[in-house]
Amino acid sequence: MSLEFDPSALDPEDIGEKEATLHMDHEAAVEHVRETFVEAGFGVPVEFSPSELLNEKVDADRDPYYVLGACNPAMADRALDMSLRMGGLFPCNVVVWEEEPGVQHVYHLSIMRIGRLVGVAPDSEQWRELIDETGALADEAFSNLDSLDGAN
Repeated sequence: MSLEFDPSALDPEDIGEKEATLHMDHEAAVEHVRETFVEAGFGVPVEFSPSELLNEKVDADRDPYYVLGACNPAMADRALDMSLRMGGLFPCNVVVWEEEPGVQHVYHLSIMRIGRLVGVAPDSEQWRELIDETGALADEAFSNLDSLDGAN
């Protein structure tokens, strides 16, 4: 299968990619990320540890890796009003993985940007506004993550 575009040519801004490094243990980082995203206006209705699941099911021996499914219900509702297919990308995942003990990496992509990029969301002014609004919330959350880095 070949893609219609070269993924390596994408600028991180094209997909709303955001990353941060936290200097704290894994459990503290997960809690910090959860609290920071809630304070920025997201809920976290879904969360799980793929590493724990894979370590248990297939003896994967994976380092700590955690997924927080963040959601702003009002924005999710607006997105579904414009494209029911967007539900296939819900929720907005924020991933925390342990790079080494005491160093955690936090990673996020904008599903609103991805949805537009792959054609499941409309190319409209309303969608661009939704991208801007959800991006501002993610920017706030990541800004607050960085402000506490090293505090624990």
